Amino acid sequence: MEVKDLKPELIWQCFDEVTKVPRPSCHEERIREFLVNFAKKHGVAVKTDECGNVLMHKDATPGFEKAPVVILQAHMDMVAEKNGDVEHDFLKDPIDTYVDGDWVKARGTTLGADNGIGIAAAMAVMIDPDLKHGPVEALFTVNEEIGLEGAQNLGEDMLGGNILINLDSEDDGEIFVGCAGGIDTTAWFDYKRSIAPDNFSYLRISVTGLLGGHSGGDIHLGRANANKIVARFLWGCSQKWNLELIEFDGGNLRNAIPREAHAVFGIETKLADDIKEALEAYAAEIKNEYSGVEPSIKISIEETEKPQYSIDQETSLALVRSLYSAPHGVVSMSRDIEGLVETSTNLAAVKMEKDNRIKVTTSQRSSVESRKYDIAGQVEANFQLAGAKVEHSDGYPGWAPNMKSPIMKIAAQAYEELFGVKPAIKAIHAGLECGLFLAKYPGLDMVSFGPTMTGVHSPDEKLLIPTVDKFWRHLCLTLEKVAKS
Repeated sequence: MEVKDLKPELIWQCFDEVTKVPRPSCHEERIREFLVNFAKKHGVAVKTDECGNVLMHKDATPGFEKAPVVILQAHMDMVAEKNGDVEHDFLKDPIDTYVDGDWVKARGTTLGADNGIGIAAAMAVMIDPDLKHGPVEALFTVNEEIGLEGAQNLGEDMLGGNILINLDSEDDGEIFVGCAGGIDTTAWFDYKRSIAPDNFSYLRISVTGLLGGHSGGDIHLGRANANKIVARFLWGCSQKWNLELIEFDGGNLRNAIPREAHAVFGIETKLADDIKEALEAYAAEIKNEYSGVEPSIKISIEETEKPQYSIDQETSLALVRSLYSAPHGVVSMSRDIEGLVETSTNLAAVKMEKDNRIKVTTSQRSSVESRKYDIAGQVEANFQLAGAKVEHSDGYPGWAPNMKSPIMKIAAQAYEELFGVKPAIKAIHAGLECGLFLAKYPGLDMVSFGPTMTGVHSPDEKLLIPTVDKFWRHLCLTLEKVAKS
């Protein structure tokens, strides 16, 4: 069975179309064109703002013209992650989806259900003639995954309603009414090139097979960080032997826990066997530490050709020490909502850049604004001590829960009426665009819900088919209840 043949047909057909349009962050031109053309094809009013956000408008079902306007919101971009052995160009190639039992998956890449299924749901509402609803708007934002740019720069005259349903959540049976705020901290190391010694052997250590995942939604699961594993080994070796660091590369995205990393380094040839033995012992330790958490972890070492240059000793040591000592993971749990991560940090990516620079990307989250800046300051201080230049992004605010929200009560009633159980009312540690919408439109009443997804921001991403039907029915009944309220 193909994805487009799943039930309910309309939302799955829309999702299938979305997966065929390349849309990595910062490259939403084609999905924007697709959405505008979709609206025009179906006679739906559409406009864009200077940032590239798209807004569609559908008139109310006859008899509900005076109902409040409901805004359905999803983001256009997707996280572009693939396994190292997969050939895929996210700027050109469609996602290769397939059905596996109760799940929809992609072959070796992220699926893009985050937030493609939200896009599909909003599209389906725009063209379904059988729904009962008041006036409905569908807002599709740009560059959510790399800094919520679309929400940050949303046109002041774009939205016409005071109720917003964010379609970017990942757990059936849960309605979210709050989220963490976030900020990025980036460090740069400037290095000098040294001539690589002749009497050294050169080795490449690689960490692969980690689960990775969303740096907000999965950070509490205790998964391994590939950058930390490589840095820890190099630091331990540097305490005993003289190393020549050639290259360090790991992770990709600020909001994804790094799944893969590698480093190339040199050591005196007479010590090459010693370091291989050390790696074998180290790999056994790491596998034991993450037993039951990382079932497919692989740590390997192999010889490489002698390079022409290495990174100067001072910068090499500073980089390795700072990566090893940099905080990563859960910093504190919420005191107000049981089981909610309050504050965390993600050591996301290490990249060699042009002009002899090394870029280290990290991301911090917290539902307490002062603690967000505190952990960002700790990360900054760590890299300052290593001599790096450090900058922070502007960040984005959290979304404080409103337990008296009218749309929350309507959405909860709709879910219970449909499925016979009360949904959980929660806040989420991942960042949503709702806090930024609230800053621009203070009167907004908001909730967020969606179907069940796992492994988002990684090639293990998958979408649970039965929950998409529940998501669609829940959304439709919520719109009807708002119209009749």
